[in-house]
Amino acid sequence: MLISLAAIVVGLIILVWSADRFVDGASATASYAGMPPLLIGMIVVGFGTSAPEIVVSVISSLEGNPGLALGNAYGSNIANIGVILGITALISPIKVHSQVLRKELPVLLVISLLSLALVWNGMLSRVDAIILLAVFALLMAWSIRQAMAQPQDKLAAEEEQVIDEQAMTAKAAIIWLVLGLVLLVASSRLLVWGAVNIAQAFGVSDLIIGLTIVAIGTSLPELASSIVAIRKNQHDLAIGNVIGSNLFNTLVVVGLAGVISPLPVASEVISRDFLVMIGLTVSLFVLGYGFKKRQGRINRIEGALLLLVYISYSGWLAQEVLSASH
Repeated sequence: MLISLAAIVVGLIILVWSADRFVDGASATASYAGMPPLLIGMIVVGFGTSAPEIVVSVISSLEGNPGLALGNAYGSNIANIGVILGITALISPIKVHSQVLRKELPVLLVISLLSLALVWNGMLSRVDAIILLAVFALLMAWSIRQAMAQPQDKLAAEEEQVIDEQAMTAKAAIIWLVLGLVLLVASSRLLVWGAVNIAQAFGVSDLIIGLTIVAIGTSLPELASSIVAIRKNQHDLAIGNVIGSNLFNTLVVVGLAGVISPLPVASEVISRDFLVMIGLTVSLFVLGYGFKKRQGRINRIEGALLLLVYISYSGWLAQEVLSASH
């Protein structure tokens, strides 16, 4: 038991550290390759901050733990909006200036509803998973077009500032990119092993472990980057991290896990976890889009409400675990 707990703690620490190094290395490498800052912010950083979820879910699916794979993806989406944006908005109200992000908000909502439709029958088949990955490919093509059409978007300026602050040589960028990826895989295997052992020891489903401990742990890179961004007054990067991560989680993380092995979807995932995820996504859309206002905004009160929703959801999960154990 102690060894399993240590594996989770050590795995999470290395996972968070290596994800940060991986994102820095990937961003700098893409910059040296001539990729526009807006594309780096939308694609490279989005992929990088979701790398922990991708690796954990792929390993979970390969090792026959579908609940952990799904719980990690959907739990991370819930944590990204409830915890990350909640805490970030409490530190400083978040303003959405980027027109690109305003276009991505309804896209995120539509994709969340699409994913719900695909698992409604209680199973994510390989065909369903391929559909998710195909939608992701179309989304990437659309993102590239958006980046080329609006090269001076506010998000591009903030991402360019981050790249300049890194001041990383091309050699160092490649080293951190490779080392970060290797450590991501190693720490993810350690984390999955510890999480599965803990779940079995306490008689808790791997779905619950994925929705809670693993989801929060793999969301820590987004939390750290969003807090740093908001302290530097980079509001669009703070919310862009969450939108990009949730898009990657819903399409790539679940899609890859489903291609490896069809995933059975428990009824409570649809009636409980999707209910919360869709509700928070709708809230993010309403708050971030702004509608009649010229820009979206998440103030401290709204941030506190987002965090309260997550705390209530965690209490709901804890109550179900206690009920199942009696």
